[in-house]
Amino acid sequence: MSKHIGILTSGGDCPGLNAALRGVGKAGFDHFDMQIIGFRDGFRGLAQDRTQRIDSTLLSGILTDGGTILGTSRDKPHKMMIGNKTQDMTEAIVDTYQRHHLDAVVCLGGGGTQKNAIRLKDAGLNVVTLPKTIDNDVVGTDVTFGFDTALEIATEAVDRLHSTATSHHRIIVVEVMGHRAGWLGLGAGIAGGADVILIPEIPYTIDNVAEAIKDRARKGKRFSIVTVAEGAMTTDQAKTVAELVEKKDNAQTKAEKKEASAELDLFHEQHVDHTLHLTQRLEELTGIESRLTILGHLQRGGTPSAADRLLATRLGTACAQLLDQGVFGVMVAARGDSSMPVPLEDVAGQTKLVPSDHPWVQSARLVGTCLGD
Repeated sequence: MSKHIGILTSGGDCPGLNAALRGVGKAGFDHFDMQIIGFRDGFRGLAQDRTQRIDSTLLSGILTDGGTILGTSRDKPHKMMIGNKTQDMTEAIVDTYQRHHLDAVVCLGGGGTQKNAIRLKDAGLNVVTLPKTIDNDVVGTDVTFGFDTALEIATEAVDRLHSTATSHHRIIVVEVMGHRAGWLGLGAGIAGGADVILIPEIPYTIDNVAEAIKDRARKGKRFSIVTVAEGAMTTDQAKTVAELVEKKDNAQTKAEKKEASAELDLFHEQHVDHTLHLTQRLEELTGIESRLTILGHLQRGGTPSAADRLLATRLGTACAQLLDQGVFGVMVAARGDSSMPVPLEDVAGQTKLVPSDHPWVQSARLVGTCLGD
């Protein structure tokens, strides 16, 4: 009997989403007798029953396309803005699932999507997820699709900025994405030969960074490249965040928890332009002209790399196999050259951070890169 499968892309867009959709779809059609419908704009489309029929014609030619043909959003099933009110749309999602007689729904997304997927699993839906994000911070998988392409883009940016840094004898600060995890900043910094790399997992002091740059100047090196993840923090800022998190975790009442959450949100709002302040401060402390480049969403766009196309296709086809076998409630994780179903309970609510003793960190230190600590 033919299986009816729903599929959606959720969270931020990234390279490889279309390749993964294609992998699930083509394997599902050609080998496992599946009928597949897409839901537009993530969980919102599932809640509002906004569908897109998936067929071979739609999937033709999308392997190399960036973005997602289904559209995406950051809407959460249990906290969705409908009109001017936030509503729990879980029941509406269950209704949509049943109306289309779905056997399962496939959710392509990052950490937030894994949490949302497990909520749908708890509501009685058969769910399978695929791990995508340029941040590479999803637990349980060797790597997420989207990361390799973003790493190439960020590394090329660092490469290109070297020429203006050397020509004008400047400090060039390059901000890359990575709010909580520093995989992208660390990888691009090492591959691009950055002199300083600052990531969220290793709090820094501005004096240490300035001293490393002045030491380079004393040795006749009149420029420096500083790669900074957007979530990088000074030691004082990291201490403040830790205290606020502890305050939130130890809150005894709903009001206390709300207050702590508001303080934490305010900190992150004010932290948005920290690389600008870092750049200005480095110029003051070193006496070297400093300039800031923020890569932003440039890292998420464009044609996926060969590695991301291969990974997304591999995980997409593995997903179709699991659906055919009736394996649900899992994320399809990359493990070496193969894949593995990982229970959503082992993934949701966790973040894969850069360990302080990770080989990339060790390599950076051994080639003389300053990590600010």
